[in-house]
Amino acid sequence: SSSSGDEALRDKRARILSRGLPKQKPIEGVKQVVVVASGKGGVGKSTTAVNIALALAANDSTKEVGLLDADIYGPSIPKMMNLKGNPELTSKNLMRPLKNYGIACMSMGFLIEETAPVVWRGLMVMSAVEKLLRQVDWGQLDYLVIDMPPGTGDVQLSVSQNIPVAGAVIVSTPQDVALLDARKGAEMFRKVHVPVLGLVQNMSVFQCPKCKHETYIFGADGVRDLAKTLGLDILGDIPLHVNIRETCDSGQPVVISQPQSDA
Repeated sequence: SSSSGDEALRDKRARILSRGLPKQKPIEGVKQVVVVASGKGGVGKSTTAVNIALALAANDSTKEVGLLDADIYGPSIPKMMNLKGNPELTSKNLMRPLKNYGIACMSMGFLIEETAPVVWRGLMVMSAVEKLLRQVDWGQLDYLVIDMPPGTGDVQLSVSQNIPVAGAVIVSTPQDVALLDARKGAEMFRKVHVPVLGLVQNMSVFQCPKCKHETYIFGADGVRDLAKTLGLDILGDIPLHVNIRETCDSGQPVVISQPQSDA
């Protein structure tokens, strides 16, 4: 019948397409991988990733949490987690993550000078990402949070195709230009069969510290509207607050330094 013929053709096409894809292999010692991504840069993705990792550990002290900075060109985890120095090597020639606030961290920022630019082509970047994934002694982790670079390029595809990812969190501001890219990010993860856990609306409202007047600088509820369109959950709604920015810049993220605050 024509339907069985169509099915056979689809199966054949899927087999041919899958030949070129790398086989997924778990990271040794890591139970669950959660990626924090954004389509656009500058939406507070790294700040969100850092505080998610710290919150996972704070919510359950029995859980071991790691944080991987996959942004090769602009690593920001070392500053936000108040970490400096080069990783030590184990007897198996694996890098040992640097640790602060109970979180094991790895970043390109530990391997280069703080002010040195990474002027690399794509293949070198992919090689560096592979090393950060595979040549690190993570020990035994319940969660590894990966702070992805912005966009939908090589790094996102490589991570999605090389390791099993439990889910992706998409961070966006309510601004229209950010939402366009956030949607692309969500659709990309769906295409590579990574579950999108939901969206985080960041920098949603600014409250004047003097008069308490609220201003929606980047627009109101844009991420909520996008979540409805895509059939996704809103995981968090984070205000544009000076404390969130200052605490991350000083290496004392708000989840650790001000756990009881509204922020």
